[in-house]
Amino acid sequence: MEVPIVADLLFTFGIFLAAIGAFGRMWCSLYIAGYKDNTLVTEGPYSMTRNPLYFFSFLGLLGVGMATKTFTFPILFLLFFAAGYPRVIRDEERKLRKLFGERYEVYARRVPAFFPRISLLHEPERYTVNPRIFRKHIFSAVWFIWIVGILELVEGIKELGNLGNLWLLY
Repeated sequence: MEVPIVADLLFTFGIFLAAIGAFGRMWCSLYIAGYKDNTLVTEGPYSMTRNPLYFFSFLGLLGVGMATKTFTFPILFLLFFAAGYPRVIRDEERKLRKLFGERYEVYARRVPAFFPRISLLHEPERYTVNPRIFRKHIFSAVWFIWIVGILELVEGIKELGNLGNLWLLY
């Protein structure tokens, strides 16, 4: 049984988190696009957490789950994230240790691995960005918003009675 106020709150908070996830990934991409594996990026979102792309993906994924207006999908998405991403983060950190050695070790001691410490935020006055690479990254960042839009479209079609039992999970 759906309680309208709970469903509305879940959807609203889900949209908020999906937007933070999308914009956060764009912010990260601004700093990493064209630099990955060549330079140890420690500015902007990378000054607050060593894995800001994964953190913002986590928020976006949680937001998409909440936008379904259920508790099932956010829990499933959290479990999915918890099952896969810690290994991905460990593998990436191993690679960065090989690439950047002691510089990465110093960075890792100062900056948390996943949850940002906002007090560490440092952004330079100027930063050089490769616009072609950044543009490609933007599309990988906005998928959270697209999925929420698709969910709303599916819900609208369901309300018209045109999906029947084809979409049993949602």
